[in-house]
Amino acid sequence: MSKQVYYKDLGLIDYQECWDHQESIFKKTVATKLANRKEDKDDPTFNHLIFCEHPHVYTLGKSGDQSHLLIDEKTLAERGAKYYKINRGGDITYHGPGQLVVYPILDLDHFFTDIHKYLRFLEEAVILTLAEFNLKGGRIQGLTGVWINFDNDLPAKKICAFGVKCSRWVTMHGLALNISPNLSYFNNIVPCGISDKAVTSMKEELLCDRDEPLRNEVVSMEDVKSVLLQKLTDLFKFEIIQE
Repeated sequence: MSKQVYYKDLGLIDYQECWDHQESIFKKTVATKLANRKEDKDDPTFNHLIFCEHPHVYTLGKSGDQSHLLIDEKTLAERGAKYYKINRGGDITYHGPGQLVVYPILDLDHFFTDIHKYLRFLEEAVILTLAEFNLKGGRIQGLTGVWINFDNDLPAKKICAFGVKCSRWVTMHGLALNISPNLSYFNNIVPCGISDKAVTSMKEELLCDRDEPLRNEVVSMEDVKSVLLQKLTDLFKFEIIQE
């Protein structure tokens, strides 16, 4: 089993273009696995990891409620945003500049065939990344995502959203970590279908408490990418191949 992972940073890329790219890799991987089983072959499958940002866009998962998009087409256009119904799990979310989006397209037969463990590993990589920037993130039982104020009496705020698809143990879609996006775009939706909790970003949290030594610095997208890539590599035991 190969733990080699082809890593590519696509920068700022249109959502549909990136979705099509994901789908192409995903379908090819699934088709190879099906052919191997049907024809008693042993053709290799390959793992991919995509980092990117998207222009303003709202995406609704297959189990989501369309009413959680709170604006009409006219307002979408005025805000320079697009809207897609897509084939991941979860409800509605926002992607935009300043948010790091990560798409692992992995054949979990190379790692472990446990989707819950897979999601916990993704969450843990984000939690460990936040810790490198003096931010304490964690989980809330029964809710997806990584949260700030998950363990105290302050209002919990989501800093990273997750939504994945898995077929034949091949994954696609992934996570969206808010580094320094325009958080006002989240006001146009009920984020992930959760109406009673706020959304935050690393920049917001780093600027909100002046007592910490890093609070006056604005976090760098490139720094976060570097740390998160390393945390994912450590947890999954990736062998990264730069594309």
